[in-house]
Amino acid sequence: MKNFRAVIIDDEADAVELLKLQLAKFCPEIGEIDTYTNSVKALEDMELRQPDLLFLDIEMPVLNGFELLQKLMPFNFTVIFITAYNQYAIKAFKFNAIDYLVKPIDTDDLVAAVLRAQKENVVNQNRLSALQKQLQGEPINKIAVSSQNGVFFIDLKGIIYAEADSNYTTLMLADGRTFVISKTLKDLQDVLEDSHFLRIHRQYIINLNHVTHLDRTRSTLTMINKKELPVARNQKDKLFEMYKWL
Repeated sequence: MKNFRAVIIDDEADAVELLKLQLAKFCPEIGEIDTYTNSVKALEDMELRQPDLLFLDIEMPVLNGFELLQKLMPFNFTVIFITAYNQYAIKAFKFNAIDYLVKPIDTDDLVAAVLRAQKENVVNQNRLSALQKQLQGEPINKIAVSSQNGVFFIDLKGIIYAEADSNYTTLMLADGRTFVISKTLKDLQDVLEDSHFLRIHRQYIINLNHVTHLDRTRSTLTMINKKELPVARNQKDKLFEMYKWL
């Protein structure tokens, strides 16, 4: 995508102008940049002419970011959300493989997001609805993962364990499928750490509901698929403490 058109929608005029300056200075692949501080006006114009890339604030008066996108469905542009949400809520973006920038916007993060926008697919209705529900505090039970064949929603209950492979991670599912995703194990840990998952080793994160046996002598866990995984020494005590396995 070269010299593509971007739109910025944010009710804070200063934030709009700063982002426009950052894009003009650091993202030469972006040509035309239209800006709006009124989401209703933005909707009217975008119904007639859609951009290639949309930078969208979520919390806006009259028509918020989610409501605006719902009215434009289906659309063919890429969305990067602009948010002031805290770290807990940001997990919802990670769960749904949806790009976001946190205010104040870091230049390096912005450049990386624009580069990803040239490759990533468009946010669909399922991912948008899931994100909205999760930001409203509903339990997170699925994770969106990107692969060469698109974006898949995977039920957390169906993940047995995740295994590190350099800058990639392999998800092993209870139904026998595997997914290789372009995220590190640390990325996945940041998303799953508040759920029923635990990183037991530098190479593995497990679903504690799929453990069938703990060998205390050998410091290994056996999963429901018969796979035996090592428990690192520094995680052994944490395993006992958190889940009271004696």
